[in-house]
Amino acid sequence: MDLKHRRPSLALAGGALTACALALAAPCVALPDPGRAATGTDTHTRCISTPAEYLMAWEKRQVRCVSPALFGTTHTRGSTSLYPSGFWYAWAGSNTNLERYLALRRAYGHQPAKVGIGILSYVGFPGLDTFDTPTDLAVYTLPEGVQARVPSFETWFRLLDEEFGDTGAYPLRAQTDLVVAYSRLGPHRDVVDAFQSVTGCKRTALLQGREPSAAIGCNASFLGALRAAGPSPYTTGESKKCFANFASRYRGPRNAAALRAVLFQCQDAGFLNTGVGLGYNTYANPFVCEPAYRQSVRQKYTGREFIVPNSTLDRLPSHVDIGLDLGRPSERRFLRTGYC
Repeated sequence: MDLKHRRPSLALAGGALTACALALAAPCVALPDPGRAATGTDTHTRCISTPAEYLMAWEKRQVRCVSPALFGTTHTRGSTSLYPSGFWYAWAGSNTNLERYLALRRAYGHQPAKVGIGILSYVGFPGLDTFDTPTDLAVYTLPEGVQARVPSFETWFRLLDEEFGDTGAYPLRAQTDLVVAYSRLGPHRDVVDAFQSVTGCKRTALLQGREPSAAIGCNASFLGALRAAGPSPYTTGESKKCFANFASRYRGPRNAAALRAVLFQCQDAGFLNTGVGLGYNTYANPFVCEPAYRQSVRQKYTGREFIVPNSTLDRLPSHVDIGLDLGRPSERRFLRTGYC
């Protein structure tokens, strides 16, 4: 790691940068201390507790701690719900993710594409080399009594049992095989490798943006389950109908590949999904000052993620929308060369 090439704006990160300089054997994480205010001097500033306060900190390029009562979800600009209306659950970033976003804004406010694309990368978006859909970040609180859940594979199957009863659609043996495939990764294998080992879909093709098909090696169980589940909620489908379709229509072996397919199709658990409640991406982590190819698999895990019941924005107790500047695709070399 070459500390001489660190951007001057990151030198304002205070203790975090000092710790990096003293620990040369460790990767340098360019994150200001979330307990500090924008001046870098007030370590006693109370945590942000409302979406309006978060927006104010964003606009002032402050870095502050954020209450666990706040969540963040990216959505297409102009949409009226957290996720498209057919989804049962929406994916939500934690308060620690929101703190990271403030750190990106503080460090790279003069390079807005690094902020907007950096947030989408941290969330776990694939295909960011060409992504150009106008996108906002919704920061919000949940209605009283509504809980966020950790989206582990076990959580999904528990939710399905609670909603539909024990239909036999998701055998415990297949659940176990799926979890084991994701929990026995070596130090140089990641969740995309796990997805390939379960579904057969080739890693290289997935990262190139190709859709699942036999042409990229996806196995019969995975493809059969996709067909049985029907359309995704991203198009004309609905999550609950999608799960019900799989339960009643799928005639193939109910194995790990079939279960992985139904989560993929019905609830947006894509090939970058970890199944443990942490984000992941193959692009360079914005907070590790190395190019993507030099970052370890462990360094490419990002923040905590949750699922919350999908909702229209006007039914949330409070929320703000923050427009993300994605810049132009030609400005995104940092996805591979690193941010700092």
